[in-house]
Amino acid sequence: MPNAADILIDTLIDWDVKAIFGLPGDGINGVMEALRKRQDQIRFIQVRHEESAAFMASAYAKFTGKLGVCLATSGPGGTHLLTGLYDAKLDQMPVLAITGTQFHDLIETFTQQDVDLTRVFDNVAIYNAHVSDASHMENVASLACRSALSRRGVAHLSIANDVQEMDSKSRSKRNRPKHVPNRYFQGRQVPDDTELDHAAKILNDARKVAILAGRGAIGAQAELRQVAELLAAPVVKALLGKTALADDDPLTTGGIGILGTEPSQAVMEQCDALLIVGSSFPYIEYYPRPEAARGVQIDSDPQRVGLRFPVDAGLVGDAKESLRLLNNRLTRKTDRSFLEQAQRAMSSWRQKMNTMETDQSAPLKAQAVVRAFGQRITADGVVVADSGQNTELAARHIDLGTENLFAVSGALASMASALPYAIAAGVADPKRPIYAIVGDGGFGMQLGEFSTAVRLGLPLKLLVICNGMLNQIAWEQMMFLGNPQFACELAPIDFAKAAEAMGGRGFTIRRFDEIEPTLADAFSVAGPVVIQALVDQYEPLMPPKMPKDYARNFRDALADTPGHQAIEKNLSRSPLREMMAAGEEEKDLSETTTDLPGTP
Repeated sequence: MPNAADILIDTLIDWDVKAIFGLPGDGINGVMEALRKRQDQIRFIQVRHEESAAFMASAYAKFTGKLGVCLATSGPGGTHLLTGLYDAKLDQMPVLAITGTQFHDLIETFTQQDVDLTRVFDNVAIYNAHVSDASHMENVASLACRSALSRRGVAHLSIANDVQEMDSKSRSKRNRPKHVPNRYFQGRQVPDDTELDHAAKILNDARKVAILAGRGAIGAQAELRQVAELLAAPVVKALLGKTALADDDPLTTGGIGILGTEPSQAVMEQCDALLIVGSSFPYIEYYPRPEAARGVQIDSDPQRVGLRFPVDAGLVGDAKESLRLLNNRLTRKTDRSFLEQAQRAMSSWRQKMNTMETDQSAPLKAQAVVRAFGQRITADGVVVADSGQNTELAARHIDLGTENLFAVSGALASMASALPYAIAAGVADPKRPIYAIVGDGGFGMQLGEFSTAVRLGLPLKLLVICNGMLNQIAWEQMMFLGNPQFACELAPIDFAKAAEAMGGRGFTIRRFDEIEPTLADAFSVAGPVVIQALVDQYEPLMPPKMPKDYARNFRDALADTPGHQAIEKNLSRSPLREMMAAGEEEKDLSETTTDLPGTP
């Protein structure tokens, strides 16, 4: 007769779960035994830290659209999952977390690792259950999977050590065996016709339409491109929507926000209508002024409609189907001037980025390395970035197409997520090349996980931007509050040697003329590779158009910031000089009425 752990794993197999990420421990011995007996049906991916397991489960869901599953032992094993689970919660990813507890009759007796993880997980989980016995497991295991998928969030099952090995001899008379189907049922979700007509009228009547595309637009690239073409509307992309249109598509102005482009910011400032497709981009200050533009939003979750902008029409449904229905109601605009101005501005912006990417000065500039790295990414490659200045570098200096997969820790914006994300991508599809851009701060947090990539033999090329600083934090201290940089310096780690010590390969780039030959050598290696680029730590993280208060704060903080002379020298270079001057000379973002940059 199967015990509770057997029932759990058999249920996951029925739900088409192919991999579980986790770390063994005595609180989950029963579950580990059930996994051992079913190795031919479900993979257990052993990690070096439970936080990584949760990040991997979240990323696996992002890359596959399927349920991600992580497993941790009682007490600290379970609490370590939390950061990665919040990543899944905030980015609306279906994840099941399984944790153990101490023996059922010792719970709440101050025994070792006596942590009630159902209470700990109460905020992060949309379904949260403590399993009482094997008969209970038959019901809740299936419901946990269904809940995570249907409500796009985290489900959690906590199972006492001894309960995992109990069989289902004891069953209440109302709990009939096998009354729960291990299937997920999904329907077609389309917007209301009246709302579609209203949305079409708003967009047809507008003169200058902008589109904000997020992760929800991925999978609807053709329909997104069609609506942009019909409306002559520049497509601004939230970071999670980077591959919703190819970065070199003439209909897009690239990213938005502090790591976005100047044309995207100008488009949002000047449009008179905004179409939001599958995005909850959180920085409200970068949206149009509510009184200046009308809004239409497409989202599968009605709770998200109107979350950032007071939209006039809300289309609740799948992005692909909703755009198809909307496009049938739109009239092609004959006035293409708004789009054409944005395209000229984008050409000017690319020239600025090229100036930074071809800068051969010493110390080595990160933009040059990242651009060269990006040019080697294959059309089907999976790309991940960590949180920090490396995110800005990946967003601006790597061009991806619609066949690429791209992921970051979105709404949570957690450091130390990129390497677990990369490993999850390799588990999801070991045939696709994997590329990661990380900083020395985030990579140092989960360095040991590189050995997991080595053990799995993943085709991973990992670029580490080594500037000896928590660089984004340093610039935030200066720009946001006007405080001198403090406590952001990092002790050096030779990541190339660390990679070699873990059985991988390591390479180092110190000068501009080393970029191409070093990348050629690194990319010729089949297995996991670390490429550390030792770059200028005093290169500023510059918004696309420096707000006036940021510029003032930055100048106030600069004199007392270590290395301020080197920072000043970098600010004298083009285009950083012009980007800084724009903030010192122009009005605040909310007051800007100037034309698109780069226009005649």
